[in-house]
Amino acid sequence: MRNQPISPNCPSTLHLASLIMGIYSLVSCIGVGTSAHAQKPPAKLPNIVVIMADDLGYGDVGCYGGTGVATPAIDDLAERGLRFTQAYCSAGTCTPTRFSLLTGVYAFRVPGSGIAPPNSPALIPAGTPTIASVLKQAGYHTGIIGKWHLGLGAKPAGPDWNGKLSPGPLEIGFDDALILPTTNDRVPPVLVRNHHVENLDPNDPLWVGSQRPTPEHHDARSHPESLRMTTVSSHLGTIHNGLGRIGYFTGGKTALFRDEDLADRWASESNRWLHEHANDPFFLLVTPHSLHAPRIVNERFQGTTKLGPRGDAIAELDWTVGKVVQTLDDLNLIEQTLIVFCSDNGPVLIDDYQDRADELLGDHDPNGVFRGGKYNVYEGATRTPFIVSMPGTIPVGESGKMVCTIDLAASFAAWVGAKIPDGALRDSIDVMPSLLGKTEATGRTELVQQDNGWGSFGYRKGQWKLVRCDSGAMLNSELKMKKKQIPKYALYHLESDPGETENVQADNQERANQMKKELQQIIDAG
Repeated sequence: MRNQPISPNCPSTLHLASLIMGIYSLVSCIGVGTSAHAQKPPAKLPNIVVIMADDLGYGDVGCYGGTGVATPAIDDLAERGLRFTQAYCSAGTCTPTRFSLLTGVYAFRVPGSGIAPPNSPALIPAGTPTIASVLKQAGYHTGIIGKWHLGLGAKPAGPDWNGKLSPGPLEIGFDDALILPTTNDRVPPVLVRNHHVENLDPNDPLWVGSQRPTPEHHDARSHPESLRMTTVSSHLGTIHNGLGRIGYFTGGKTALFRDEDLADRWASESNRWLHEHANDPFFLLVTPHSLHAPRIVNERFQGTTKLGPRGDAIAELDWTVGKVVQTLDDLNLIEQTLIVFCSDNGPVLIDDYQDRADELLGDHDPNGVFRGGKYNVYEGATRTPFIVSMPGTIPVGESGKMVCTIDLAASFAAWVGAKIPDGALRDSIDVMPSLLGKTEATGRTELVQQDNGWGSFGYRKGQWKLVRCDSGAMLNSELKMKKKQIPKYALYHLESDPGETENVQADNQERANQMKKELQQIIDAG
């Protein structure tokens, strides 16, 4: 092993950075960090753009069978590249998936890496090797535009919204950042450029907290008549733009965003950034938030689909993807740029805000044939759209190879000949031959999937899937309504039962026991 894990009793930021770097490699159960296929780096460094959608389901996109909303830009990307049918994110919620995408480490290995609260400090300590820092050391200019939701500021204090917001993206390898610091349903409703809240007036400081600041403060609980979209339980904090949020804030009026304008910012900022760095090898991570509740899209998209706000958000996301790709086309960079389109987790219909997403669904099925969705570990939670395009390099077609967003870091590093520091990216596997559509590629053979960090896991090995339920949070809405009990362990054969409808553990007890053992060994390796 390259690095041994340090005692978890040390709470320091330096310790956590070392912990992320020092995760054990359990080669006997799951290969990490290396590839069986030797690769020769390209003669010229290729550009890389990753577009990670938010809460987009496998069945939400036309090229994956979606029927409710036209997605011409995403479908066109698939027509120019490889559409993967067995591609995954690493978790059923956004923060752990994004953590693993950047660090190449399973988020369940690091305590506190579940959905981050508004005032969360940075979950990835400064200096931690990431997909961005590895590519930057290899000669790339790196940027992130869109949703962040990985915390800002040092522990334990967290973000100083009126000062320098560090550590953050720039301390883990990004040269430039324009980010939505939390989520659009959390406070504060501001954007952060590099280290500072954009457009903040120092004479009107921003305060962010978890408790109502004064008895007369307007929030969703005390002033429901001010809401344009009702909320049931989670979004009862400060009202902004007619919507209750998670948490409370005051001040910062000149910095506050309008929800309707966010997608335009992601598109325009991506256009500007790509033009500025067209002559550099670049890595750009674009993270639109459109499907995340509250689904408040630009006026151009409101009411344009039959599925209500959620359908309109899919249309807005597709437009955003189209704008990024069009910029690359305009710059004549399409053949020099690898584009990866993916999602941070599967779909959710009603996510507390009552926007009628369930009532207006019609025959559109966001999950496709899969079970579950956001927050759990069934296939619908983690098997998502995944498209890779680079005309002239990647063939057009469909791939059944198993890949995961956690693998992008090691894959890109291997492809461009970048050095990975000892102990870094330890759960990331080089699946670049699969991403490039090589006929001899094998992809992953095993994969661990997690929920938000509540304790439930999915372990896929070949066509077998073990679901381990250690948490009541695994109960999805369907099972709650039917009051069914979920067993602690269930075994499914995905090739014959992709919807995970039949638990075949009793008939395959030896296989189930072996997979239980392997899953625990992988978890314990951290």
